[in-house]
Amino acid sequence: MPTPKFDETFIPILEVLYDGNVIKGSVLGQKLLDSRKFVLTSEELREKTATGNSLFLNRVSWGKTFLKLAGYVSYPQRGTVQITEKGKGIIDRKENLTLKDIRNDDGYRGSVVETSKQKKYREATDSASASPQDLLDAGFQSIQLALKKTLHEKLYEANPYYFEKIVLQLFKRMGYGDFLETPKSGDGGIDGIINQDQLGVEKIYIQAKRFGIGNKVRETHIRNFIGAMGGDTNKGIFVTTSEFDQSAKDKIRDAGHKIIPIDGEELVSLMIKYNVGTQIKSVFEVKEIDEDFFEEN
Repeated sequence: MPTPKFDETFIPILEVLYDGNVIKGSVLGQKLLDSRKFVLTSEELREKTATGNSLFLNRVSWGKTFLKLAGYVSYPQRGTVQITEKGKGIIDRKENLTLKDIRNDDGYRGSVVETSKQKKYREATDSASASPQDLLDAGFQSIQLALKKTLHEKLYEANPYYFEKIVLQLFKRMGYGDFLETPKSGDGGIDGIINQDQLGVEKIYIQAKRFGIGNKVRETHIRNFIGAMGGDTNKGIFVTTSEFDQSAKDKIRDAGHKIIPIDGEELVSLMIKYNVGTQIKSVFEVKEIDEDFFEEN
C-alpha cells in the first residue's frame, strides 16, 4: 500500500491508542506498523521528505498533531501521547474522521484562530486548482498554527516564576538592554527591570502574568502595576498569556504612563520570531529562473 496521507492516519492512531495507555510519541509510528494498520514495503519506508526525514513518520506526526488540536488525543507528559474520551468515542461509534471533520470540530476551531490570510491558504489547498506555491504557503501556515497552539499551551503549564524568566529572555533577544529580575517577594508587582542604558537612567518596568484561559487582565491589574512603578519611570510592559479586557485597555490608553500591552497571541508570535522556546527545524530554498542571466548582451 502507498505511504498514507497524514489525514489517513487519524483513525489508525486512535485505534492503537484505544487501550488508554500513555506511550511515547516517538514509538507511535512503529506501533502502527506492528499492528499492521499500515503495511509498507521497505522502499516505501525509505521514502524521505524534502528535508530528509522519514515521510511515513512525518505524516504520523502530523496526524497526531491535528488529533491533539481537536482534542482527540492529549500529551499528558513531555514526548508522550494518550487517547481522550472524545477520541475513544469516535472508535466506539465506528465513525470516520477526515481532515474536514477535524477543521470543523469545535475543539479545533476553538484552539486554532485563523487569520484571513491563513484561511485563504487553507481554502486554496481544498481547491483542485491550487498551485505549488499555494500548497507550500498553506503548509507553512499550518505549521505556524500548530506551533503557536503548542507554544501557548507550554506557557500555560510553565511555573509562574519560570514564565517571568521566559519573558525577560525574550526582551533580551529582542535587543533591549540588561535586565534585572526583582525579588520574588515584596517586588510590588514588578517582575523585572530593563536598563536602556549602562547607568540605568532610562528604565522599563516589566510585569508578567501567566493567566489561565478566560482569566483576563483587568483594570485593577494595570492600576496596581502603575502604582508599583512609582516615580522611578513612566515606561512599562505588561505581558500576559491571556488577554486584556476592555477596562484594562481603557486604563492603558488613559494612563499618564507609557504602558505596552502584550497578550498571549502576540507573545507566542514574538517568541517564534526571536527563537525563544523554539528552534529552526528545516530551511527550504525555493529557486526560480534568473531571467536576467539569459538576456543577450
